[in-house]
Amino acid sequence: MRLKHKVIIITGSCTGIGKAIAIRCVAEGAKVVIHGLEKAWGEEVVSALGKENAVLYIEDIINEGAPQRLVDVAVNTYGKLDAIVNNAAVVPSSNIHTTDLALLRRTIEINTVAPFALIKAALPHLSKQRGCVLNIGSVNAFSGEPNLLAYSMSKGALMTMTQNLGDTLFREEGVRVNQINPGWVLTENETIRKRQHGLEDDWYKDLPNVYAPAGRIIWPKEIAAAAVYWLSDESGPISGQYVTLEQYPVIGRNPPKDTTTIPGHGRE
Repeated sequence: MRLKHKVIIITGSCTGIGKAIAIRCVAEGAKVVIHGLEKAWGEEVVSALGKENAVLYIEDIINEGAPQRLVDVAVNTYGKLDAIVNNAAVVPSSNIHTTDLALLRRTIEINTVAPFALIKAALPHLSKQRGCVLNIGSVNAFSGEPNLLAYSMSKGALMTMTQNLGDTLFREEGVRVNQINPGWVLTENETIRKRQHGLEDDWYKDLPNVYAPAGRIIWPKEIAAAAVYWLSDESGPISGQYVTLEQYPVIGRNPPKDTTTIPGHGRE
């Protein structure tokens, strides 16, 4: 068991990538704090994991004091905190014309400021354990897609924060900070977004090769498998790094001009 006796907070873990990470962490011996907004889904996750392995906390992460309350739940329940996974995020479709300041501020508040606030709240406990932070970013941190402007900006800022804190916190506190940048992942929320754009629920079964050379997009459990390395002691002293998990090189790729456009195509 690669995470035996570790206590890990995973934000946005009632669904999708966060849920998959929680499931894998418990399978590797960890205790987890499940967090999100979907209480019924969160209760299902805790039930599946076992109440001895998981505790649920429901609150919007951008509420005043929410990061500290989330940390308190972990420490009061399990007596310590070894790691946090900053996974909670919003993925609004927006471009230069449709991104107003309110949308931009809210996106950055959830995707960038909230992870920063949780790291600050958790730091005293992470320092005691010489623990770690894993931020879940996106390939859109590298300039991003035209219809994901606000989201891409927030994930670019998150990656800069990861590299900055990955250096300073490791030197000063012994806390490692790293980041995974997933490509296109088949999550519950991605399916909901595609439905809102008028696509059928099986849209992912027939994708242009340029978007999915493997014939499919990534499963959440495949991101979770990679997360274990960064949360475990196996990653040793590695800090301030990011790894892109996509099935083709994001930078330098030139898709054919006649590629079929997928409505609301986005990655999380």
